[in-house]
Amino acid sequence: MLVSNQSIKSNVKMRIVLQLVLWVVIGFLAYLVYQSVIGPVEFNKVKTRRYKVAVEHLKDIRNAQLAHQTVTGVFQKDFNKLVTFLDTAQFTLTQRRDSSFTRFNEILKIDEPKDTIVIDTLGYASVKDSLFKKSARYKTMNTVKTDGMTAKIAMNAGHVLKNDLRIQVFEAKISKDDLLNDQDKDLLSQEKETISVDGVNGTHITVGSMEEVKNTVGNWPVSYDSESAK
Repeated sequence: MLVSNQSIKSNVKMRIVLQLVLWVVIGFLAYLVYQSVIGPVEFNKVKTRRYKVAVEHLKDIRNAQLAHQTVTGVFQKDFNKLVTFLDTAQFTLTQRRDSSFTRFNEILKIDEPKDTIVIDTLGYASVKDSLFKKSARYKTMNTVKTDGMTAKIAMNAGHVLKNDLRIQVFEAKISKDDLLNDQDKDLLSQEKETISVDGVNGTHITVGSMEEVKNTVGNWPVSYDSESAK
């Protein structure tokens, strides 16, 4: 029984179509495998780079807040007022030295030596220059710009009660959602659930706290605390 030319051509076309479909499927599976391996690697590279930049901004805010507390006695919740403070404020430079004097004892009728500490004012120094030298980065330290994206740092200040004492606290934080909003959503969701000594736990990168007294402490590991990110 002879097979018609039309039937042969149909079979050939069918095999070509099946081969093309098979190659597409193979290519798609290869892409999925590639993404499952390379995707997290690339995500971690972007995350690490952006986190380091964010941490440097948070460190600047922390230093500015600590200076504000040193000079005024309180932390500042308003970023614009914090910048104004940096533009105008000065540290008082002092020197502590031991000294002594004599005091007449009315009972014993003798001069008694007394020790004391004398604090001398040596001068004044600009807070801005002390913290930032000639850099003007303090004016935009609440805005993180990297890889073509922009994210804002939220800031607050107040006090907590500890042993019936009102203790001044502040907090500055930036959302992982804002820092990584152009990255893979599944990997970002996993990152926000991180619980690790080598990672940044939680949904934000944070320094200070509005609930605890830890005004110098950030929630990032030392691997992100790098001067090279400036």
